[in-house]
Amino acid sequence: MNETDFMAQAINISIENVKTNDGGPFGAVIVKEGKIIATGRNLVIASNDPTAHAEMVAIRKACEVLNAFQLTGCKIYTSCEPCPMCLGAIYWARPDKVYYANTKKPAALIGFDDYFIYEEIAKSPAERQIPFIHLKHEKAIVAFEQWAAKSDKIEY
Repeated sequence: MNETDFMAQAINISIENVKTNDGGPFGAVIVKEGKIIATGRNLVIASNDPTAHAEMVAIRKACEVLNAFQLTGCKIYTSCEPCPMCLGAIYWARPDKVYYANTKKPAALIGFDDYFIYEEIAKSPAERQIPFIHLKHEKAIVAFEQWAAKSDKIEY
């Protein structure tokens, strides 16, 4: 299989997901060494989980398959340009490459408009639509100090 075949798989998942009504029209495939190791479809409605986007579901499955918290050596194929949440998760997972089919513009035209999230990220926490309030607590730093001093930590 090649890039076009893997993308076709992600697109087929997105089309099938429209029929199930389990979530939005999104699908993802994760490939390592030329083989699909995980797939994901948007399960937001079926799982009552706003984070159950196709990429997130596929990343979770792939990490379980690999028994690892990073996707080194993997490629992600997704039916649409990732939203801000999925983009963040992709960077944390560290795949080698991401391929996407649809862009965020046609996604916005059918009701999946993430532009406001990009705008919110750029604002200071106090200016966001959902209030983000810095609640200082002298003990909050303890976990950070313990982490910094920990000799057996696994960094990621």
